[in-house]
Amino acid sequence: MNPHILIAEDDPHIREGLLVTLESEGYRVTAARDGAEALHLLAKSKFDLVMLDVMMPAVSGFDVCRDLRRRDRATPVIMLTAKSEEIDKVVGLELGADDYITKPFGVRELLARVAAVLRRATAAAAPPKPAQAAPLPEVFAFGAAQIDRKKMRATRGKKSEDLTARELKLLDIFLAHPDEVLSRDQLLNAAWGINYLGTTRTLDQHIVQLRKKIEKDPETPAAILTVHGIGYRYQPAP
Repeated sequence: MNPHILIAEDDPHIREGLLVTLESEGYRVTAARDGAEALHLLAKSKFDLVMLDVMMPAVSGFDVCRDLRRRDRATPVIMLTAKSEEIDKVVGLELGADDYITKPFGVRELLARVAAVLRRATAAAAPPKPAQAAPLPEVFAFGAAQIDRKKMRATRGKKSEDLTARELKLLDIFLAHPDEVLSRDQLLNAAWGINYLGTTRTLDQHIVQLRKKIEKDPETPAAILTVHGIGYRYQPAP
């Protein structure tokens, strides 16, 4: 059965355009007029992808994403953001969104991003291949935090914060490559997949949010170090 997509967009012209475009590609689409209706639909049905406009009255796309992630970490979410509002992208990614599309957007970009996100979700749900090496620990130290993989949580002292699936994936990649300089493209390919169409700025924003959860001083990181012009390096604690 073709993937079922939920769209939440309060602008009727954009909502109708998204509906027609996605249905023309064979997707099953349900459209919500606002965030409140989206929450109602999510409580009743399971969707393969959720697309949320950030700026909706009463219940924003952020509110919907936050509510969804409290009970569902797997369903992919794409945020629709205003062209000039970079903070929207940062907040959306921090709440657990998988990608964002900046308005105005072209049909080809929209369809390519939807297809890429659905591919990654399908791959993540596939049965894992037999392990070739020792499994990663369920609880481990990273920077100034203790990471609980099962609970998807980072704890520093008395403060605990939830980790997104993408943040946990990045931690796994860094753990597997201590003291090794990893380019931004390497990290994007490993964490998002080779078909990902986003920019390296997406990665940088995730690193900023991750540092807030695992570094003693995020402004002076000691675990995830920036290698200017290349990417990042994980420096284990001595």
